[in-house]
Amino acid sequence: MIRAGVFGKMADWSPADYLKFADERARPALDLLRQIPLAAPRLVYDLGCGPGNSTALLDGAYPQAEIIGIDNSPAMLAKARETLPQRMFIAANLANWVPDPSADLLFSNATFQWVPDHAQVVLRLLRGLKAGGVIALQMPDNLNEPSHQLMRETAADGPWAEKLRQAAAARDSLKAPYYYYNLLRPFCARLEIWHTIYNHPLEGAQGIVELVSSTGLRPFLDPLDAAERVAFVAAYRARIAEAYPLTIDGKALLRFPRLFIMAQA
Repeated sequence: MIRAGVFGKMADWSPADYLKFADERARPALDLLRQIPLAAPRLVYDLGCGPGNSTALLDGAYPQAEIIGIDNSPAMLAKARETLPQRMFIAANLANWVPDPSADLLFSNATFQWVPDHAQVVLRLLRGLKAGGVIALQMPDNLNEPSHQLMRETAADGPWAEKLRQAAAARDSLKAPYYYYNLLRPFCARLEIWHTIYNHPLEGAQGIVELVSSTGLRPFLDPLDAAERVAFVAAYRARIAEAYPLTIDGKALLRFPRLFIMAQA
């Protein structure tokens, strides 16, 4: 999704960069999919479908369902339509999008953290579900990890500090599980909230930089010119190399917490 934030709009997403780490991005989507208590949903939405990788998982799990991908990135939607021409993809902003009232499943893999006031949007979508309908989502909960702390430190320390003064505000911080539980529980028959921490072995500091460059690093890079981006990434990579020691096989182990919510109306 293109995130409307303090810079107006971030530049469009790069499907190719995003898909470099398709396996790492698919694992939480698969874990979430396994917890959905629906055997044969008829209408499924993939919210923030990106290039269609999560939609493909839904397509495999529910081949008989009508599955519709929702995103507001033209580049991502173009890639998704190319990858899954048999499925429908629609441009929309989740902040005000309304699903068909007959929807059985609203699925979202790593999108709502970019949606302003995302908890209230999730609540609105849950309250619009028919009885038995499910909203299932996961969001990265890594703003306090070194990978993201060092983005903010690099932004504050360099000659670009003024340009990037508000960069961290481009993404909403997640609430505590207690908050989501109290907000959603009155409106659902079943609610599950959990964290999973993934440890991804990547190709050293450069591997970590490449993974976050297509997502969390974007608000810090988009306001910079080409030369500033090169310098920023170099400074950030040096900090990452210090924070993530190499493993016995030469990898860097990226700790990546994610928050999962599964609510059934």
